[in-house]
Amino acid sequence: MENNIHILLVDCPDEKGLVYKVTDTIFRNQLNILKNDEFVEQEKKHFYMRTEFSGDFEEAQLIYDLRNILPSPANLKLSTNQRKDIVILATKEHHCLGDLLLRHHFGELNANIKAVISNYDSLQNFTEKFEIPFHTVSHEGKTREEHEVEILKLIGTYNPAYLVLAKYMRILNQGFVAHFPHRIVNIHHSFLPAFIGANPYKKAYERGVKIIGATAHFVNENLDEGPIIEQNVIRVDHSQNAKDMAKAGREVERNVLARSLQLVFQDKVFVNGNKTVILE
Repeated sequence: MENNIHILLVDCPDEKGLVYKVTDTIFRNQLNILKNDEFVEQEKKHFYMRTEFSGDFEEAQLIYDLRNILPSPANLKLSTNQRKDIVILATKEHHCLGDLLLRHHFGELNANIKAVISNYDSLQNFTEKFEIPFHTVSHEGKTREEHEVEILKLIGTYNPAYLVLAKYMRILNQGFVAHFPHRIVNIHHSFLPAFIGANPYKKAYERGVKIIGATAHFVNENLDEGPIIEQNVIRVDHSQNAKDMAKAGREVERNVLARSLQLVFQDKVFVNGNKTVILE
């Protein structure tokens, strides 16, 4: 993406003329619109708009002007196309972490991986090959709350825009999640809501499923029930056992997580309640 591109996200109750009002306000601030997408959720009469623009401006003035022409309540977010700072949490599985490290190494992630944190040291040598800081915070002999306090303190030193759970196999408490509203992205090893919990591929195999998949979602206070960002599936058949399905599933997980992060880091995802609207 080009430098000095700004991104405006607007969502609010729908009314006539909103596209004109927003674009006119941007024009009156002497800014140049490069790309514009909008969507109206008809059932709820709710308006979404994502605008890329360039030029120099006073942020407070632009926000003030926009709020004067938008219905209330309106959610506004201004960002740039600069890389987002992220921290990755992992456990022992390497496939999602490895994919993100490779994408980061070749500049394909649109993010800066500031650190990887794990409750095991299994992936330390691998991570450090990419010159990324790796921290082991063991959960042994600690309550969940004590463990999370240590992790939160460590995350705070990096001040990331987002956390990415790359097969992090620990349930996060509500108190932890509350620090990062709509800023934790998780990859789930099934096409939610099917086969949640442990051993999903074994359950899928025993059920004789014909497709398996993966789901990337924001983490909220309800386990595996946060707003869904991206999903995908592949076909399987009776000749594949649970191990075969798990191997195939890992490929889907990698791709779905990478795709979801691409959308999030490019500010293309709106969250409304427990669902997302994605404008590309």
